[in-house]
Amino acid sequence: MKVLFLTPYLPSPPRYGAQRRLDGLMRGLGKNGHEVSLLSLSDNDPVSLEATRAYCHEVVTVAHDVQDMSGRRWLQLRSLAAHKSFEYYLFRRPEFQARLDEMVASRPYDVVQVEFSQMAAAYRVNSNGAARARLVLDEHNVEYELNRRTAETPGRFDRRLYCSVNWRKLWREELDAWRRFDGVALTSARDERVLRRDLPGTRTVVIPNAVDLESFRPSEAASDPATLVFLGAMNYVPNVDGIHDFVQNTLPKIRARHPEVMLKVVGMNPPASVRELGNDYIEVTGLVDDPRVYLDRATVTIVPLRIGGGTRFKIIESMAKGKAIVSTRLGAEGIEVEHEKHLLLADDPETFADAVCRILQSPELARSLGQSARRLAEERYGWGPTVARLERFYDELLSAS
Repeated sequence: MKVLFLTPYLPSPPRYGAQRRLDGLMRGLGKNGHEVSLLSLSDNDPVSLEATRAYCHEVVTVAHDVQDMSGRRWLQLRSLAAHKSFEYYLFRRPEFQARLDEMVASRPYDVVQVEFSQMAAAYRVNSNGAARARLVLDEHNVEYELNRRTAETPGRFDRRLYCSVNWRKLWREELDAWRRFDGVALTSARDERVLRRDLPGTRTVVIPNAVDLESFRPSEAASDPATLVFLGAMNYVPNVDGIHDFVQNTLPKIRARHPEVMLKVVGMNPPASVRELGNDYIEVTGLVDDPRVYLDRATVTIVPLRIGGGTRFKIIESMAKGKAIVSTRLGAEGIEVEHEKHLLLADDPETFADAVCRILQSPELARSLGQSARRLAEERYGWGPTVARLERFYDELLSAS
């Protein structure tokens, strides 16, 4: 098949969760013999261009002036009085629509896959005629629900106010996108239920996030003693909220029983509020060359999220690495894990601290959880079966009248 992807940034080399999904799906389709093309907003980083061209038939980019934080804040403020969402204005570029129109008119694509509902809202795929390409929307999260949850979570008043206005705009835009596309891919059965509740009859498929099981194998080296690792892009609101809440309310309870505990916060672009958390027992690394090194050193991977959607790569990759994991139920949402078998689940600071301390005190428990998690990753969360499921969905859409 000839498949065109539309993305808000280049997928490779993958440095954070959304890039990992793009890289895994596109690379897998290319490996299976399909002709994968890409139209992407991009800052034209030469490393990313070279890495993406390694598996793409064609890569076309449109310059995206990524605004600094003050510029984004001003755009968010202006969008409050506008009919469309902040995300629409952030991603909309007339040059991108022009290149999209030209590519679809001149090339016989079988499938055009748009990543994120924000891109689906900002652009229209004019695919007509008897050989019309099938349109697939890949929902990394149900975006309006992510904004709604943020509005309902205790935190900064200005953020909650903004999200309480913006999620309703995202809902309208997302609903419109679901109606326009031939099929919608989601990362979990839960997100699929949310979509079908809002728009019954939509043709959907669950395409779970996955991991390279060979690259993410358990290390034979011993982990560092009493080391907690939080992994995730630190310019992402749910991660920032989660780590602040953990450091303020949960970590002191752990250190009261285990004063030797170290916390490593690993992820790109930490804001000043996260960098300021650093001290003699909290390390904020920023972007690292290889997060697997930090996972290998972890005694426990923590996922103390209070806001979220989709599924978390930090859990799937920790499972593949055979690590003991403590997560909130929301953090593990959409992943087919069982409490006490694959990980420990806890939703308040006291029980979260208790769960971490149980693992610190019991190497056998850590080993058992890690082994069960690895087996589950091997059974359900490798890229091979995930890409095959997406291929079958394409076939179904192409054979449908």
